Amino acid sequence: MGLSVGIVGLPNVGKSTIFNALTREQNAEAANYPFCTIEPNKAVVPVPDPRLDRLAEMAHSKKITHATVDFVDIAGLVKGASQGEGLGNKFLTNIRETDAILQVVRCFDDDHVVHVDGSIDPVRDIEIVEAELIMADFQMMENRLGRVQKAARGDKAIATTLPVFEKLFAHLGEGKMAHSFEERDSEAGKQIFKEMQFLTDKKVIYCCNVDEGSLIEDNDYVSAVKAYAAAHDAEVVKICAKMEEDLNGMSDEERSEFLAEYGVKESGLDKIIHTGYRTLGLISYLTQGPKESRAWTIHQGDTAPRAAGVIHTDFERGFIRAQVITYDDFVAKGGEAACREAGLLRTEGKEYIVKDGDVIEFLFNV
Repeated sequence: MGLSVGIVGLPNVGKSTIFNALTREQNAEAANYPFCTIEPNKAVVPVPDPRLDRLAEMAHSKKITHATVDFVDIAGLVKGASQGEGLGNKFLTNIRETDAILQVVRCFDDDHVVHVDGSIDPVRDIEIVEAELIMADFQMMENRLGRVQKAARGDKAIATTLPVFEKLFAHLGEGKMAHSFEERDSEAGKQIFKEMQFLTDKKVIYCCNVDEGSLIEDNDYVSAVKAYAAAHDAEVVKICAKMEEDLNGMSDEERSEFLAEYGVKESGLDKIIHTGYRTLGLISYLTQGPKESRAWTIHQGDTAPRAAGVIHTDFERGFIRAQVITYDDFVAKGGEAACREAGLLRTEGKEYIVKDGDVIEFLFNV
């Protein structure tokens, strides 16, 4: 299991530049005109985790396997995209396949970089994109409504969900996001949402693309985005695409020094990954050995058997117990043997809730 993030926004706001910077590769063409991204660019990016590197060093692991994030750079949307404007709504399908949406908005002035609407207004841009996502969800329901109504005549189970389906259809028709639907968590609502995979039910992170001077102190554009995000229970990250591009090709030490010069503690990639994990309630547990040290991504609140199932379904089915050491204890004592002697290795059963950074060995029956 990993995190999948779709990068969306209006044309020419810096999406492809940010994609290139985040992945440290020039995979996506960046140009000063709309629709330079025709097909969605995809990249699998390792999640930086110093804890994993330390464990690998202690065990002299031959291999280090980081958790990963899939970034999908999707062509710029414009007003009317859901009706086929610009490059049409085929790109909305690419967004539907992701776990979260990173909506890039331009928060800097530059007369040399054109804006598709002729002026800089990030909140307007957000509302344009979100209106298209709402319309795409509405049209998806509209295409199914007749079939659902017909099927409900002969199927009691479908007849039970039909009133909720129709209410949600009306809700979207009023220009409201799917996630704000009052009956979302009802039994019928859960069934509908699971089947439909609404675009407007996905977690959204607003990414303010700023100039170097606004990295520390927010400009008015960023302040407006943060106010909008707070009102919609969403997260905000602020990065400078130009600066992120400058980081490409640097060593880790050079990157740290470069960021420090700007008073920035972490790169845009780290900010987005950490925010994405927090937004989706994801954590990582760790395994260590001479062959491999590895990070495994799970949901916060997952039990030990479910966490074991991420490694292999047989681990979950045949789960016996988990031997758990906190990362801090593991490093402080110098490994499993010393932790065992100190009584810091715990044996946990099926009800144990795995914590971020747990170093775990699972015992199971095949």
